[in-house]
Amino acid sequence: MIVQLLKPEFIELIQSQEWLSLKELMADMPAVDIAELLEEINDDMALLVFRLIKKSKAADVFSYLETNKQVALIQQFNSAQVREIMANMSPDDRASFLEELPGGITQIIMNSMDPKDLNEVRQLLGYPEYSIGRIMTPKYVRIKSDWTVERALDHIRKWGRRAETINVIYVVDEKELLMDDLTLSQLIMSAPQQEISSIIDHQFVALNAFEDQENAVKALSKYDRVALPVVDSDGILVGIITADDMFDIAEEETTEDMQLMAGMTALDDDYSRTSIGTMVKKRLGWLIVLLVGQILTATALNSYEEILSSAVFLAAFIPMIISSGGNSGSQAATLIIRALSTEDINLRDWIKVMRREFMSGLLLGLMVGISGFLIVLVSALTYGKALDGTLWLTCATVGLSLNAVILFGNMTGSMLPFILSKLGLDPAVTSAPFVSTLGDVTGILIYFSLAVAIFGSLL
Repeated sequence: MIVQLLKPEFIELIQSQEWLSLKELMADMPAVDIAELLEEINDDMALLVFRLIKKSKAADVFSYLETNKQVALIQQFNSAQVREIMANMSPDDRASFLEELPGGITQIIMNSMDPKDLNEVRQLLGYPEYSIGRIMTPKYVRIKSDWTVERALDHIRKWGRRAETINVIYVVDEKELLMDDLTLSQLIMSAPQQEISSIIDHQFVALNAFEDQENAVKALSKYDRVALPVVDSDGILVGIITADDMFDIAEEETTEDMQLMAGMTALDDDYSRTSIGTMVKKRLGWLIVLLVGQILTATALNSYEEILSSAVFLAAFIPMIISSGGNSGSQAATLIIRALSTEDINLRDWIKVMRREFMSGLLLGLMVGISGFLIVLVSALTYGKALDGTLWLTCATVGLSLNAVILFGNMTGSMLPFILSKLGLDPAVTSAPFVSTLGDVTGILIYFSLAVAIFGSLL
C-alpha cells in the first residue's frame, strides 16, 4: 500500500530529474519498498537511481531485488561497486544470490570480492543444495563458558553490531562445541562477576548444517524461536538461522507443494519469470500421465458396453459416481499431506489414520449415498417416471455405489501419501488430479459391478 502511494512521486522525480529530492525520498524509505519501486523502471534508469541510495542501505535494497534485476545491475557495476555491494550483504544472502547466477557472472563477482567475504561464501556453497548450511549466517555472537558475565557483555558491545541478532547469545567451550544459548536478558539480569558456566543448563535446540531447509522452518515454528544455532556433525557451532531467513523458504515450500498437488512439476522460478516453453515442459508430463489414466477409464467403461446398451439410463449417473470418489480422495489426500508436512502425524501413524479415514469414509459414504438415492428418486418422479421395480433398483445401485466409491476414495487418498513417503518421494505428488483419475477408473468398476449384482438377469 505504501509503495503504491509513493510510486507516482517516485516516477515524477525521475522524469523531472530531481535527483536530490529523489535521494531524500529514498533515505526514509524501507529497503524492501525501494527494491519494489526499482523493479518498475528499466535497467539503465534503475542503475542511476541505485547509485543515489545510501551506501549503508544499498546492499539491503540489492538483496530484495528479483534475480534478473540484480544481474542487470551487476553487469553494469565496476569491480569496486561489486566488492562494496557484496561486502555489505549478509553471507547467506550472498550465497543465495551467487547460487542463482550463470556461472560466468558468478566467477566475475567472486573475483571482485574481498578474500574474507569470498571465504564465507565458499564455505556456505560447500554445503548440499537446499541444506540449512546454505542459508545460515556466520554473523552471530558467541561467548566462552569460562567467562564472567561482565566480560561477556563487553564482548557483545564490541561485536554485536556485526551480528544478525543479539537477542540470543551462544555459549561454546574451548573447542567451539556448542554448550547452550542464552537470551540477552539472562545476561543482563545476572551478577557481573558470575561465570557463564553457572548460568547455562545445557538445554538447547540446535540444527544440523546438512539437514533440509524445511526442517529449520518446522523447528523455528515448533520452539517459537527468533533464531536457532546450526552445528556441524561434530557439534561445533558454525552459524545461526533466523526467523526472517525462513519466510522465503516457507513460501517456496508451500508454493512447491501447491504446484505438485495441482498435477505438475514444481517451477524453478516465479510464474512471471518462467518462459512459456518451460511452463509447457513442467506441465506436459503430468498431463500425459493423467491422459493414460483417462484411457484406462475409457477402457473400463468400454468393457461394460453391453450393459450400457441394455440399460442406457445407468450412463446418466456415471459423472456423479466418479466425481464423488475423486472428490473424496482429493479431500483425504490434502488433509494427510498437510498433517504430514506440519508433523501433526508421522509415518508410524498410518494404522491410526487408516482406521479414522475408514470410519469417516463410511459415514460420508452413507450420508452421500442416501442423498444420491433420494436425488435419483426425486428426479425420476419429477420427469413422470413410474415407481416400478427398475426405478428402485436404480436408486439402490446409485446409493450403494456412492457409498462404496467415497469409502474407496477416502482410503486411497489417505494412504497414498504414506506409501509415497515410505518410498522416499514427496507426498505432495499425490495430487488431486492423480487421485481423481484413480477414482474415475475404480468408480466405473464399482458402479457397474454393483449394477450387475443388483439388476441381475434384468440387464
